[in-house]
Amino acid sequence: MPGAGAPKAAASAGAPALVALAALFCATPVLSRTPALSEAAGTYDIAGSSQIRFTVDQIGGGGIKGRFTKFSGVLRIDGRRIGASTVSLTIYPQSVAATEDRIANFLRSSAVFDAAAYPTVTFRSTAVRQTGEDAAIVDGMLTARGITHREQFAVRLQQLAGRSIAFAVTGDVYRSRYRMDVGVPIYLNVVKFDMDIRAVRR
Repeated sequence: MPGAGAPKAAASAGAPALVALAALFCATPVLSRTPALSEAAGTYDIAGSSQIRFTVDQIGGGGIKGRFTKFSGVLRIDGRRIGASTVSLTIYPQSVAATEDRIANFLRSSAVFDAAAYPTVTFRSTAVRQTGEDAAIVDGMLTARGITHREQFAVRLQQLAGRSIAFAVTGDVYRSRYRMDVGVPIYLNVVKFDMDIRAVRR
């Protein structure tokens, strides 16, 4: 019977397509669930692998991009009441790095951080307000060049693996508040912080 082999042929032709489709599904990564802040309860020391970056934009494009390479701090996350959590961060401005050495030296000078006279920049949280399962707004007191003002940063939990934790932290600071407004208005008054904070549970 000539027609008897047709279904078998069709099935045989379709087999490679089914195998390819199955392989595609197997190759597609399964996205892991972002952990909640409540799951990250504990006290953590900020790790040296963190990235504390900042940008000062320039009118017409460009600007200054820098980062700090030396810092320390402690995060304490209260899993039952996130609002009771605390953050403490110390940055050493002498460690500032930029795209060029002359820019880094300028940032360390008395015109900006005045690192010789004021060897630390500190942030101490005063309030933590949870805005989502994995996110919060942190208010605190920032001290630079001996001047203290209240500042605010947005925090999002990115990773929780064993004793390690990672946060994305962003915030804008007006540098004129700390007598660092050299170059305004050519260089904008706002310093944009973009931080990848990693920490290890004690």
